Amino acid sequence: MIVWISSYPKSGNTWVRTFISTYYLSSNDKFDFSMLKNIRQFPHEKFFNKKISDMNSAINNWDLAQNNINLKNKLIFLKTHAALVKINNIPFTNNKHTLGAIYIVRDPRNIVTSLSNHYQLTFDESLEFMTNKKKFLLKKNDLSNFGNFTFLNSWSEHYKSWLYTKEFNLLFIKYEDLENDTLNTFKKIVKFVNKITIKEDKIDIDRIIKIIDTISFETLKKKENVEGFPEAIMNNEKQKINFFYLGKKNRWQKLLSPKQMDTINNIFGEDLKKLKY
Repeated sequence: MIVWISSYPKSGNTWVRTFISTYYLSSNDKFDFSMLKNIRQFPHEKFFNKKISDMNSAINNWDLAQNNINLKNKLIFLKTHAALVKINNIPFTNNKHTLGAIYIVRDPRNIVTSLSNHYQLTFDESLEFMTNKKKFLLKKNDLSNFGNFTFLNSWSEHYKSWLYTKEFNLLFIKYEDLENDTLNTFKKIVKFVNKITIKEDKIDIDRIIKIIDTISFETLKKKENVEGFPEAIMNNEKQKINFFYLGKKNRWQKLLSPKQMDTINNIFGEDLKKLKY
């Protein structure tokens, strides 16, 4: 069965993947970028038996692809940025395929600045990206390949689509808690995974502390500078954009103008209150 690690883009998905891949899938508690291959992105062309050349074909194959994944009859973690919605009355996933999900939400004012770097966008373009209810992602260098088609919806609708699901168990965590209360937040993740997988394993605090040190933002940023990051995307000049960018320095209070703050506060005001940002 599938356990999803889900989030809107630039919200901490990769950080959670580094922890889970190290805690559950490593033998020595040392993280290496190659370990992220153990938690693949879905949708992805590798999960389809044929080339998917249009959106409808992609949607129609969600169920079959997840069914094939579960034929292995074992627990599998998958990353996704997809909204948990139905399109043409076809759900992205359901309790037939899914055991549970970990959803990471992040203050949208910091997502704006992070999207701007990652996709080389202006503030206005980032905000348009986040408010577009028809927004989807494809491979930038292969726009005719819909094997990677990921329907996002708007940022607001995205997190709510997962938060209010009744299909399966969900752990809803904040990126800011990952930053400010790292140990307890990762403990929650282990407790949740153990619960839904009916494991009675004792939570190993010493291991969690050890792993946290190996996957800190500073460590991962240095690692990327030395080794490169395989999931980094290219800019228009065919140069890789640093994936690990600002970390705790990404503070909207210092990066956004008063006008930009007012704009985004007006657009996402209800969400900010709901999420206590």
